[in-house]
Amino acid sequence: MNDFIGRVEQYMARCSMPAPGARVLVTLSGGADSVALLLVLRSLGYDCVASHCNFHLRGEESMRDEKFVRGLCADLGLQLKVKDFNVKERMKVDGVSVEMACRDLRYEWFEHERQSEQCCNIAVAHHSDDNVETLLLNMLRGTGIAGMAGIKPVNGYIIRPLLCVSRQEIEEFLKEVGQDYVIDSTNAVADVKRNRLRNIVLPVIMEQFPSAKTGLVRTLDNMLSCHELYEELLSRRLAEVVAYKSDDCAEIDIEAISAGRGASALLFGVLRRYGYNSTQIEEMLSAYRRGSAVGRSFISGNYKATVDRGKIVVASVVSQQCVPVNINSAGINEPVRLKIEHLPMQDFNLSMCDGRRRVCFGEEIARCRVLALRHWQDGDRFKPFGMHGRSRLVSDLFTDLKISDADKRRAWLLEADGEIIWVLGYRSGDLYRLKSGDKGVYFLSME
Repeated sequence: MNDFIGRVEQYMARCSMPAPGARVLVTLSGGADSVALLLVLRSLGYDCVASHCNFHLRGEESMRDEKFVRGLCADLGLQLKVKDFNVKERMKVDGVSVEMACRDLRYEWFEHERQSEQCCNIAVAHHSDDNVETLLLNMLRGTGIAGMAGIKPVNGYIIRPLLCVSRQEIEEFLKEVGQDYVIDSTNAVADVKRNRLRNIVLPVIMEQFPSAKTGLVRTLDNMLSCHELYEELLSRRLAEVVAYKSDDCAEIDIEAISAGRGASALLFGVLRRYGYNSTQIEEMLSAYRRGSAVGRSFISGNYKATVDRGKIVVASVVSQQCVPVNINSAGINEPVRLKIEHLPMQDFNLSMCDGRRRVCFGEEIARCRVLALRHWQDGDRFKPFGMHGRSRLVSDLFTDLKISDADKRRAWLLEADGEIIWVLGYRSGDLYRLKSGDKGVYFLSME
């Protein structure tokens, strides 16, 4: 037991996680991993606040998990926060899978509770087996050094103290301390790639190569160290060959890149932010070296990279026009067909809105000085409906929804006095929501 806890303690110190005594929000599902995480952190002297999500997707089993978690925290004398979620509604609003909806809901709530409870970090119970599965999945999809590095021990406010131990070691620890836990029956169902890898592929590999997991964990540690060094060296080298003119424009010294080592990796390091993939980058380099690239343009979404006398100039080809919108008009026809209606409350029903193409705003929006449409830009943030004060990058929303680079650049945003209140076709914002005193509602719909 002490060896298990000691290894986690040493790993947390090595990864610069918070020291004992810090207030940490511990995500607690009731499964073996999260229960072990809570017990270890509590044993090490952390001030733990437990948080449990009930997605109500497994019927009585979901309620069993919540009951177990409540009993465990009561026995330990720990504060517990529980949240019920409507996953189907989130799937409908965002147009995402059940897995993506659950992930977004829980991490949004975890961050809200982290701030509310004044916790320094959110502790998540991923272990080394999860990391091995992630590595293999990334390799099967085709990945670079970042994918080979696996799950980050520290990612913003998220910490993963158990990445240094295996699932078997976790279960042995819980058995030794006499602590039970619940089992999620869906983990045994081979209906998702990770479960198939865990339940079918890895057992076959382990049968033929018993030390495979140990070797893969060692590979992950090595690749994480290499990735950290790679990113540091990459940023230094890019500073020598790239001049950023603006957020949407850069001048790249393709002559210097082509003449040096690791040309593909270096060019990918700068062009990945503009949506270019490895195939396009190899094509650029090949054309340049053949002498057939001068004046040639390469398109990625709404970015264009043009080769000109030893340089690549990459810039946005999307007009940054700003189209004014009069909230008291009937709507606009260009650049999108947008209908605006000011309805009395008795003629409005919330079911008229879908949060994507049909949205509503309270009467306060009529007091905005400037209401306008514009295209999405890198760095744009907004507060999605229901998040109450917490903003997120619009680009993260696009990533979750698997929006293509071209569609990202074509997307329109509705701004009110400089604040994004609607990503048209994808998600409405939390600002200017209906209030109890409103006598009417502004209903906007894309046609």
